[in-house]
Amino acid sequence: MSDLLTLKLAVSRGLGALSRRSGRGGTSAPGKLLIRLAPEAMGVLSARLARGTVLISATNGKTTTAALCSEILSGSDVQVVHNHAGANMAGGVATTLLRAARPGGRIAGELGLFEIDELWLSSIAEELHPRWILLGNLFRDQLDRYGELEAIAESWEGVVAHTDAGLVLCADDPLLADLGREHRQTLYFGVDDDSLALPGLAHAADAKHCRRCGAPYVFDAVYLGHLGHYHCPNCHQRRPEPAVSAGAVTLEGVRSARFTLRTPEGHAEVRLALPGLYNVYNALAAAALAHALGVPLAQIVRGLESSRPAFGRAETVMLSPTRGATGAGSPQSARAMQIMLVKNPAGANEVLRTLALEPGEHDLLGVLNDQTADGRDVSWIWDADFELLAGRIRAATCSGSRAAELATRLKYAGVEPARISVEPDLAAALQRAARDRPPAPAPLSPLYALPTYTAMLALRELLVAGGEASSAWL
Repeated sequence: MSDLLTLKLAVSRGLGALSRRSGRGGTSAPGKLLIRLAPEAMGVLSARLARGTVLISATNGKTTTAALCSEILSGSDVQVVHNHAGANMAGGVATTLLRAARPGGRIAGELGLFEIDELWLSSIAEELHPRWILLGNLFRDQLDRYGELEAIAESWEGVVAHTDAGLVLCADDPLLADLGREHRQTLYFGVDDDSLALPGLAHAADAKHCRRCGAPYVFDAVYLGHLGHYHCPNCHQRRPEPAVSAGAVTLEGVRSARFTLRTPEGHAEVRLALPGLYNVYNALAAAALAHALGVPLAQIVRGLESSRPAFGRAETVMLSPTRGATGAGSPQSARAMQIMLVKNPAGANEVLRTLALEPGEHDLLGVLNDQTADGRDVSWIWDADFELLAGRIRAATCSGSRAAELATRLKYAGVEPARISVEPDLAAALQRAARDRPPAPAPLSPLYALPTYTAMLALRELLVAGGEASSAWL
């Protein structure tokens, strides 16, 4: 390694230390500086990884999928270099490699495992030359930033056309399945359990037409958004048969899910400590990638079952007994709050579908922001099926920069206006939601927080400051 690159690494690492001391986390700034100082650094550092790199991208679930895969690989004694804090653009990946770099041309890890933002996949794949690329799903998301689905699909098609990497693709997503049909090495995963099938495509469903001939797909089973079993009646293109699949799926509310994992190596029962069908898909994706990397089935199952929710993705924290207290003489019992990220119609609908499995009335803290990382256009909330829960919401506290729009959406979904409160300031909203508890003798049910991305980060900062959660950046 040249002395000049050594110096540039040291300067960038120093910026990271300053960022962490100032409380800003330092997940991207050091890497951005490194890229400016040494544009070739990502490629140079990733080339030190003896097992190469794998990239994971999706509209929904890439952080959870990467965390699941990291758990599987770590249990197989594979040293992983992983952007676990979710900084998934070039700066975040470069920072992760920078932290792992060691003197003498060494690196603290064997395999690079990187979740990648959809729009950054092409440029980062060009830098890192991955062994495998996992694409989990492609839903409508942040139209003001990403554009229509076809724009991302075309970008990913370009990546596939110019890479030697193997592909791990969701067979149930028509857009993704098409990308791998002519590729030299493609491993498909999908769900095979018609007991989960919905009555039909949701009104917000995407990818309804065959990319080969333009005819409408016939969906034989719809599981999640536009994911399911499908065929084209015109050109007869069908869903590929997945090599890794889930059957006998049982969804256990907000707590867990169970399924039979089927792989070329055999079958095994999996009990996942993550809720919802969307997390079954995430687990399948991680299992398929691990299988492609040669991990034995028994270790895949152990890794999946030992995994816990990633930061803000069905994560549960205990609110302090003083959170929401009205005065010094008003002690309260600790209350669980489950944080479930919502950022587009498909993801929100799966969260709502999961909450609908829980009995009784629910208390919600909804936080709708419109910052750049959320998408300025929040019209997607009208495609989220809040009607699923409308009659079972005891209290809904709406917060964030677009709190009023969220409250309006809940009202039109059928939630009684008297049950809705609006508090744009997040700290005050958290206090209010924590204080507003079911009257005795009703049991103290969890508070469900449904934040958009930047709201989730802000909520986590409040919880860390209150000693109720640990930092996501450690």
